[in-house]
Amino acid sequence: MIQQKTCYRLTRAVFTLITAALCFVSLVARADSESERITDAGRVFQELITGNPGIPQNLLNKADCIIILPSVKKAGLIVGGQYGKGVMSCRSGANFNGKWSSPIMMQSSGGSFGLQIGGEATDFVVLVMNSDGARSVMKGRAKLGGDASVAAGPVGRDAEASTTATMQAQMLSYSRAKGVFGGVSLSGTSLGPDDGDNEKVYGKKVSGPEIFSGSVQAPASAQVLLSELHKASPQKLAK
Repeated sequence: MIQQKTCYRLTRAVFTLITAALCFVSLVARADSESERITDAGRVFQELITGNPGIPQNLLNKADCIIILPSVKKAGLIVGGQYGKGVMSCRSGANFNGKWSSPIMMQSSGGSFGLQIGGEATDFVVLVMNSDGARSVMKGRAKLGGDASVAAGPVGRDAEASTTATMQAQMLSYSRAKGVFGGVSLSGTSLGPDDGDNEKVYGKKVSGPEIFSGSVQAPASAQVLLSELHKASPQKLAK
């Protein structure tokens, strides 16, 4: 009986810690406004496309879309939770070879277990390398590594996706924390459009595919992001 009570108390304690960690991360991630996140995404891209090592130019030139999640918060005690928001822009057109589209507001979520005390903010960048990967994320919540294949991206301005797994992945993912930039696996992370934030940005309910199609005008806060994207990779190169 005593053992049952002890197990019950431990279970409640762990559940409370999980809930507290995820709620904390969620509240912190929601602290910034939608326009600030778009502006931050432009800043992150600008820094990483000019940095060394940074986003590989030749892979960016072959990408159909780019997803930028600035300052994703990770926090927890024993049990950690991760929750982030950001934007996605794709090359317009049926073949994803036109101009970069208006930003689609995105959200990601995932969990991790282990001893984690304190919080950490990390920038994540995902290059979407084919149309199947782009559509799977654009239409709804996709689990990376399941609904869409993902691999840690190679780093360096002239890096090539050399390994078989990397070359075949629908997405290549990167992270930057405390100034350190490199490829990272985001397998297990759920990623998709944030319908609520898209409605706030565009003033009406609008889906990811509708934003991609050009049915709404890009907000003023996207000027830096789109300008940098067009400057860095104005035309898609053949794969």
